[in-house]
Amino acid sequence: MEKKILIVEDEAIIAADLRRIINKHGWTALPPCNNQKQALINIKEQSPDLVLIDINLKGKGNGIGIGSFLLESDSIPFIYVTSLTDTLTFDEVKKTRPMGFIIKPFSPRDITSAIEIALYNHKHRKLDPVRNKIVPNSQVPFKLRKVTNFINKNLDKRLNVETLAAMTEWKRYHFIRNFKKYVGTTPYQYVLELKISKAKSLLQETDLPISSIAYDIGFQSHSSFCVTFQKHANMSAENFRNLSRIKTQELC
Repeated sequence: MEKKILIVEDEAIIAADLRRIINKHGWTALPPCNNQKQALINIKEQSPDLVLIDINLKGKGNGIGIGSFLLESDSIPFIYVTSLTDTLTFDEVKKTRPMGFIIKPFSPRDITSAIEIALYNHKHRKLDPVRNKIVPNSQVPFKLRKVTNFINKNLDKRLNVETLAAMTEWKRYHFIRNFKKYVGTTPYQYVLELKISKAKSLLQETDLPISSIAYDIGFQSHSSFCVTFQKHANMSAENFRNLSRIKTQELC
């Protein structure tokens, strides 16, 4: 699903630059706003998937106030984009637990990388015992983090539910239920999403043959990988690689 990103920035040139970077990467940049009051209204009305926040804003309030508001529900990830780097600012920023902090001036890669990481980390925030307010004393997040860490380190292997469930000492159905509750998807879909995500990175960053990438992420055949990739990316792996390189050249 296409991600909607709200930009809160009081410098029109920077806001336009951020909007260009976001749209070229394939996300949707919502109309930017330049003050705290309008930002809070837009957040409530437009429900963005992520917010980029400048700290120094026009009018009353600042970006940290927006971050504090977002932290209360912890339902929308946010990243600060600012030129303020003093200790007092950092101390205030840390209290709001942002998903990222970018210092101006920035490059397009700084923005896109930070957004991708923030979206991923926020999606799996329930595995963070510090952020998890539902059952703070439960061992469930710790056990599931052990499983997700194992999956990330073994994407080149065939992973089945029975093996993963055994790591938690839960029955199969209990493991699947807890995994879906905390991670937001089934173990199978989680593994598949990670494999496709890694494939995209390899297609973008390397010249490895597509057949080699398929085997590197645990697919049994080149054809199986191509069919799966087409289904999830809505384009072939070769077209994805070519399109990514064109976008990279445009951003440079």
